[in-house]
Amino acid sequence: MAKPVTRYVCQACGAPHPKWQGRCDACGEWNTLSEETTEARGPGPAAKAGGGRRVEFVGLKGRSAPPQRILTGIAELDRVLGGGLVPASAVLVGGDPGIGKSTILLQAAARIASSGRRALYISGEEAVEQVRLRAARLGLTDSPLGLTAATSLRDIVASLEGEQDVALVIIDSIQTVWLDALDSAPGTVSQVRACAAELIRLAKARGFAIVLVGHVTKEGTLAGPRVLEHMVDATLYFEGDRGHQFRILRAVKNRYGATDEIGVFEMTERGLVEVANPSALFLAERRGNVSGSAVFAGIEGTRPVLVEVQCLLSPSSGGSPRRQVVGWDSGRLAMLLAVLETRCGLGVGMNDVYLNVAGGLRIAEPAADLAVAAALVSAATDRPTDPGAVYFGEVGLSGEVRQVSQTESRMREAQKLGFTAATLPRRVARGSAPPAAVPGLKLTETGHLADLVAIFAAKTVKKKGEGATASPAPASSSAP
Repeated sequence: MAKPVTRYVCQACGAPHPKWQGRCDACGEWNTLSEETTEARGPGPAAKAGGGRRVEFVGLKGRSAPPQRILTGIAELDRVLGGGLVPASAVLVGGDPGIGKSTILLQAAARIASSGRRALYISGEEAVEQVRLRAARLGLTDSPLGLTAATSLRDIVASLEGEQDVALVIIDSIQTVWLDALDSAPGTVSQVRACAAELIRLAKARGFAIVLVGHVTKEGTLAGPRVLEHMVDATLYFEGDRGHQFRILRAVKNRYGATDEIGVFEMTERGLVEVANPSALFLAERRGNVSGSAVFAGIEGTRPVLVEVQCLLSPSSGGSPRRQVVGWDSGRLAMLLAVLETRCGLGVGMNDVYLNVAGGLRIAEPAADLAVAAALVSAATDRPTDPGAVYFGEVGLSGEVRQVSQTESRMREAQKLGFTAATLPRRVARGSAPPAAVPGLKLTETGHLADLVAIFAAKTVKKKGEGATASPAPASSSAP
């Protein structure tokens, strides 16, 4: 018989090593190698791969109809999934502990079971009674949801093969499932990879949708091998602070829908409640007469979202000023500060700069540059922005304001929430079509950040000379 082979596998990237060492050569992480034992093939015909069968190649054009999606009954979750769960698909859900992963999946599974479909919930971290307590708190005890607690992959597979007409299976979580054929602890790279592969194979063979809950590392990325995210059809991340009432579900991969789509939820005593109009929620506590605040009209996936950008400048107590950012890229903040000082003559000097995106939303869109610049200039001059105005536009290193996509959707969302003005990039070339007019919304086109700084400088002079704050005048040209 062949002797078992011992190797050391990195728990961060999955790279194998013949012997233990402190640092992984593949990813550079320290103290991540774990010993794993696998059975080696013996010599002879058994060590050689058997002959395969010839596969048939077909064309791209076909007559197969798109699969009928399984609606979860939660509109925000269906939006992120691209219209619902696809049969025989695998979805990976990650997020910080206590963020609401198990809560929303239990709600979705209960609603699917109440609609007449067979849904199963397999818990590897909690006992059955613990899940029942959560279901009682959420008011889901009357749902015909199948519930069990198991961690052995063989038991789970045998149970699923004995079920008929299953539409949805939830595994909470994949890091707790283990296979006895592997001599390694649950949650290691080999265990997660093997268990996930077997569960996904069974889901595609039997035609039910499977949802895997994944742990995250302290950096916020999914724990386990990176190949796990390649194996599934969709990867969803829960964002937000546990102490904050808002939760944001973001799709970073979706083979059956759009990526970068978000769903907004509010954590209540009855579980996660979907927010149909997140813009109104993010701006509910906004005060429009405070300096250092500007409203950004952004796009998250396919929906427009309005969010408040807040900036605060304070004298630095040490030799090196701080640049603290929450919800935005700190590198872009440093770039904007350099552009404002070099191109517009506005420097913050030795002041600490604190930037915050209210509501817990993280913005990755370059179109937020103009709104952040407006908040910075407003804080530096101690003059509030127009409370009825929104800002969007990308800023270049020379200070120019560049065009962004979906301008009309941003403006219509602002008009729907009662805003009366919008500051946006200037048209690129002469003769190009002007932005579509939105009733009740005054448009101000800005070609350079110096125009924005000039508006606040004029308000400062007006304040000193007349004791009143003038309303912002158009920077360059205004569209009707």
